Amino acid sequence: MSGLIKVYSRYEEKELLLYYIQPGESYIKSFAAALGNEPSKVFAVTEDNCRTLLLPVIHLPRWLRNYPAINLLFFDQYKRRYSELLETIHFLLYHKLDQRIMDYLSEKSMLLGTRTLDIRHRQIAAELGTSREVISRLVKKLEKEGKLKQLPDGIELR
Repeated sequence: MSGLIKVYSRYEEKELLLYYIQPGESYIKSFAAALGNEPSKVFAVTEDNCRTLLLPVIHLPRWLRNYPAINLLFFDQYKRRYSELLETIHFLLYHKLDQRIMDYLSEKSMLLGTRTLDIRHRQIAAELGTSREVISRLVKKLEKEGKLKQLPDGIELR
């Protein structure tokens, strides 16, 4: 309902940011996990203060039958998330890591409504599935190119 939620996958102590849930959207994987009576294989954490609407899993099958609008929400969110996952795969395969860093920081800046991000190299590395050392080297390069400025408490986009 309000706030920003990060959805990511984890494999061998590495994380990969999949997408953000914004107000008016849903955590589609929770629908699928609830209907299949299985735990979700991805994780979600809040990026800032959030107000969410939680639905009791026990009622979901009946609500899906009785309220067709929930089905429409499910399929709309599924289509959106599937497209975002394809875009993530595309970026992983065809973009250099420095461009992925800038895209990641730009999206986060837009979603939070600020050009100054309270973020550390370790967090960027975790969310992009690489090492902190690689991120530090590339962020320094991006700073020399004038695309961002490193601050004691984060990064400012130019």
